[in-house]
Amino acid sequence: MLQTFTILLFCIRMSLGMTSIVMDPQPELWIESNYPQAPWENITLWCRSPSRISSKFLLLKDKTQMTWIHPSHKTFQVSFLLGALTESNAGLYRCCYWKETGWSKPSKILELQAPGQLPKPIFWIQAETPPLPGCNVNILCHGWLQDLVFMLFKEGYAEPVDYQVPTGTMAIFSIDNLTPEDEGVYICRTHIQMLPTLWSEPSNPLKLVVAGLYPKPTLTAHPGPIMAPGESLNLRCQGPIYGMTFALMRVEDLEKSFYHKKTIKNEAYFFFRSLKIQDTGHYLCFYYDGSYRGSLLSDVLKIWVTDTFPKTWLLARPSPVVQMGQNVSLQCRGPVDGVGLALYKKGEDKPLQFLDATSIDDNTSFILNNVTYSDTGIYSCHYLLTWKTSIRMPSHNTVELMVPPKPSLSAWPSTVFKLGKAITLQCRVSHPVLEFSLEWEERETFQKFSEDGDFIISNVDGKGTGTYSCSYRIETQPNIWSHRSEPLKLMGPAGYLTWNSVLNEAIRLSLIMQLVALLLVVLWIRWKCRRLRIREAWLLGTAQGVTMLFIVTALLCCGLCNGVLTEETEIVMPTPKPELWAETNFPLAPWKNLTLWCRSPTGSTKEFVLLKDGTGWIATRPATAQVRAAFPLGALTQSHVGSYHCHSWEEMAVSEPSEALELVGTDILPKPVISASPPIRGKELQIRCKGWLAGMGFALYKEGKKEPVQQLGAVGREAFFTIKRMEDKDEGNYSCRTHTEKRPFKWSEPSEPLELVIKEMYPKPFFKTWASPVVTPGARVTFNCSTPHQHMSFILYKDGSEIASSDRSWANPGASAAHFLILSVGIGDGGNYSCRYYDFSIWSEPSDPVELVVTEFYPKPTLLAQPGPVVFPGKNVTLRCQGNFQGMRFALLQEGAQVPLQFRSASGNSADFLLHTVGAEDSGNYSCIYYETTMSNRGSYLSIPLMIWVTDTFPKPWLFAEPSSVVPMGQNVTLWCQGPVHGVGYILHKEGAATSMQLWGSTSNDGVFPIPNVSAASMGRYSCCYHPDWTSSIKIQPSNTLELIVTASYHSDSLEIWVTDKPPKPSLSAWPSTMFKLGKDITLQCRGPLPGVEFVLEHDGEEAPQQFSDDGDFVINNVEGKGIGNYSCSYRLQAYPDIWSEPSDPLELVGAAGPVAQECTVGNIVRSTLIVVVVVALGVVLAIEWKKWPRLRTRGSETDGRDQTIALEECNQEEGEPGTPTNSGSSSSQRISVELPVPI
Repeated sequence: MLQTFTILLFCIRMSLGMTSIVMDPQPELWIESNYPQAPWENITLWCRSPSRISSKFLLLKDKTQMTWIHPSHKTFQVSFLLGALTESNAGLYRCCYWKETGWSKPSKILELQAPGQLPKPIFWIQAETPPLPGCNVNILCHGWLQDLVFMLFKEGYAEPVDYQVPTGTMAIFSIDNLTPEDEGVYICRTHIQMLPTLWSEPSNPLKLVVAGLYPKPTLTAHPGPIMAPGESLNLRCQGPIYGMTFALMRVEDLEKSFYHKKTIKNEAYFFFRSLKIQDTGHYLCFYYDGSYRGSLLSDVLKIWVTDTFPKTWLLARPSPVVQMGQNVSLQCRGPVDGVGLALYKKGEDKPLQFLDATSIDDNTSFILNNVTYSDTGIYSCHYLLTWKTSIRMPSHNTVELMVPPKPSLSAWPSTVFKLGKAITLQCRVSHPVLEFSLEWEERETFQKFSEDGDFIISNVDGKGTGTYSCSYRIETQPNIWSHRSEPLKLMGPAGYLTWNSVLNEAIRLSLIMQLVALLLVVLWIRWKCRRLRIREAWLLGTAQGVTMLFIVTALLCCGLCNGVLTEETEIVMPTPKPELWAETNFPLAPWKNLTLWCRSPTGSTKEFVLLKDGTGWIATRPATAQVRAAFPLGALTQSHVGSYHCHSWEEMAVSEPSEALELVGTDILPKPVISASPPIRGKELQIRCKGWLAGMGFALYKEGKKEPVQQLGAVGREAFFTIKRMEDKDEGNYSCRTHTEKRPFKWSEPSEPLELVIKEMYPKPFFKTWASPVVTPGARVTFNCSTPHQHMSFILYKDGSEIASSDRSWANPGASAAHFLILSVGIGDGGNYSCRYYDFSIWSEPSDPVELVVTEFYPKPTLLAQPGPVVFPGKNVTLRCQGNFQGMRFALLQEGAQVPLQFRSASGNSADFLLHTVGAEDSGNYSCIYYETTMSNRGSYLSIPLMIWVTDTFPKPWLFAEPSSVVPMGQNVTLWCQGPVHGVGYILHKEGAATSMQLWGSTSNDGVFPIPNVSAASMGRYSCCYHPDWTSSIKIQPSNTLELIVTASYHSDSLEIWVTDKPPKPSLSAWPSTMFKLGKDITLQCRGPLPGVEFVLEHDGEEAPQQFSDDGDFVINNVEGKGIGNYSCSYRLQAYPDIWSEPSDPLELVGAAGPVAQECTVGNIVRSTLIVVVVVALGVVLAIEWKKWPRLRTRGSETDGRDQTIALEECNQEEGEPGTPTNSGSSSSQRISVELPVPI
């Protein structure tokens, strides 16, 4: 029989990395003789242990006769004397040695033939590199005797291809740089040096096959890879080429488990009739042609032969104690590969989840999303077999999952503060607790702790009112806090108006009033004249008072406001910086061939420039269609060491430089970059390590510790290390390193150190966009960053870099806010935005990020509902968004919602969104997008909207005929079944017919049923209904009944069809919201499921309909407050104006009162009150002056031509009333002349 080995056998361990397979070493057997020219005259066999001394050695002949030697002391080798070779002692010899666990494996077989012949040599191959063209191969020939000449022959050649004269018993023939020409059948022969005519028998032929010239085959096991002893097994090796020879081998015993099969098909079956425990191992196969050109090795298939499955173990992450609403991962692991797993919960017969054998790796696990109290219980996992076997299943370890129940929060004696009294908040739960925590929603930094759950709250200066909630943690998991209790609101007697605010407003406005009024009076006097008479003086005072009245009234009225005015800061977006990374085709040694790539987020980039060390110009490359360019460096040398970054060039601008990529050595990975947001005590912190190359492992180090504090596998070009709860012990200097994925690891230089220090910070601001963060190019986007702290400055960040600032909040009292505006969004403006605020020395925490996604860059995805778009209330529905590219982030949007409902990151090209326990409020139109997170969040077009119905009954469809339900015989007619539900099949019923026509999975609203060449048999009464292609308990309603009449000629001009039920009701929504704003209108949008209808809008309290519309849009204004109230709409078919649908659900429109208006209440009250006070006071002054006017008269006085004086003369009260005649010389009257300056 032709014994064949291949290079593949001896390269398996190296090419597959199977370091766990331990081969039992064989002893060595050889011959010694004192007759070199006739060794058969006296033969001694020697047996040597390869690695240990032994006390027993055994010589086997022909598997039956045994000779054993027990030496006097333990030794490495012993001899067996045979003497002269005769017919009786010729045969097959092997030897063994004794070890602690029994006899070792036997040595290679020595064949002694008849006297006068040399022993037959043995022949095998040793490969030092993987079995691919270009590797080196060693062919070993063992001749059993020393000082022999070894000849290597190849089939087809008369002369030997190589010869050697070694000093020992074995020759090594080397074939360097293996090529397909080296394939073939080889043999080895020996002869004695002194007798070149005396040759040994040829060795068994050795077939040399070079791998890698054909694609690798697939190896599968039937019925499965895990079987019991005594059962049968078929291993199927299948390749793409017919007529090949297939070979199967077991890695643990290459020589004895090597099988060949020549087939005419492209597959071969290797049958094991009765399996044994020894058949357990790693199997692989390959195939080769008649010229010994071989394929690549198949993937290794592990075969288990056992009577009992090994035990599995189950682990809950992050912890078996989970907060309600969070996700928990149950990782099930076991030593058996190629078998699925099933998750069970105690008390339930059926498994909860399955993991397919092909999808199980180190990162897969069972996921419980949004856990609730019902998920509490004991879980276990079992192997899931898809074939029959008699293997026994052992017991499994279990994990008890606990969801801490939500605590209850109550107030004693009540939730309303009384003057001088405090309130005790009581947080309670039914099981033992380590510690309670109280949070105050209006102040994020507020947190109190208590062991008994009692918290005393006072209302000094009205600072105790607000909304509170509590949580707790238990002793077994002190790092996990329960879900917060239901919020509890505390109220107090203090209102919005306080004496301090009134006094501040009055003082400020009084000062402004006096300064402006006096300034105007001075200017008027200087313009008019320098001296005035008394009449003009009184008029001057009156004018001053009137002027002050108008000035004060104007100032106070200008202060009346409708909201807090904040100036908008326009963002001047810089040209976005590109992304730089490296790629290689040598993942274990990237420095052998390295290419740098530069990519820009904008589509207007023309070319890219690569620079080294900030100044060295490397190359310029034009931008490709993917807006990127490659810069090949090749094999790294010392000249390549340096810091690299790239720029993108547009028509009129050059971008900022990319992050610097630092190459530090010819055999060292590029230096990574480490970064993190400011650490906050008690909060989670993510540390980002960017490594430049994909497929690398990551390690995080802390100064003072030799070993890594965290390690992550290959996760792309960057990794995020998480510190769950930042405390003082976590402060320090951190750095990170990257390494190759497989051992031995090749490491990068450590990154620059990152110092983490917990500093005092203000609470994070409130950050949002005024509209949806998913926008189209050219849209206007406004970011609003606000905080209750006064006089703060704000910074806006994009992807961690500062892009805008605003410090204008000093002008406005009260809370600080800043608006950042992008007038026209571009493709490169997407990204993760956040903001912070600060005063002179203290910064706030970063706000929650807002992901701005700019759409219409990638093709639109498709959105599908599983199991279907119509869902029973209380059930779950999965929305799958299918994109065109892998590694994207997906977002789910609902019509009417300002922000996306869910986000998902996926390694593939699709993502699943779970709507849990849906209700009527979840009905509506859904769409999705996908976008890349590395380049400015460039997103796709929105998918086609998918309508989700949450109902227990399908809406009624509508059946009609085109062109008419009265059809002449022989003509064609089409029956249309219309309905509002998409993606659902339809069934057409005919009264009295045994079968129905089906139309599955229609992609439009209409089910089309054509009836060609109608005849008398086509006449009848028809109806249709939905027919979903998924199992559902939702009721299905039939449509209206349509009678089809077939005539011999045209008789009737019209068709009248009567439908007793009303069409389905429409939906009514408001844009932009249901709340009126000052001077703004609201558009009510009425939408129905049927085309060709007329809509009508009704307002509660109005007898007649408000408006009619063909498109369903109604504009409502709020003049004199008449727009508020409840609205509903309905529609009628234009073809049947007497048939009206049911009215929609009512929609309420409310007035403009809201938080913005409340902010102005204090200022408006103060200003209005001061207006009234000033007007009344001025009126009193004018009344007094008017009363004094008749008692004043003017007396003449001398003038010097340059000045005038104001003479005031009061009548002598003793002379009587004014107007009584008197003599000029009377002593009873006195003339008093007084010069008074005009008071300024």
